[in-house]
Amino acid sequence: MFGLGKSKTKLGKKLVKKGISNKWLQAKTGLNKNTITQLTSNKDYSPKQATIKKVMGVIRKEIDPNANTHDYFDI
Repeated sequence: MFGLGKSKTKLGKKLVKKGISNKWLQAKTGLNKNTITQLTSNKDYSPKQATIKKVMGVIRKEIDPNANTHDYFDI
């Protein structure tokens, strides 16, 4: 099982809860693997607005059409 014992961001926690992998998010958003890792595990990482927009677009399309950015990111 993935995600055990690792520090996670809001986004990372939500993905683990829904059983979604970083690899899936990477494929859907087209973002770099390292960017996805930073988004899901580094609480000090500040993503660009364009990155947040890509991720939220996929989340709203594939997971939850009513998703709120503040539920996934500390902005």
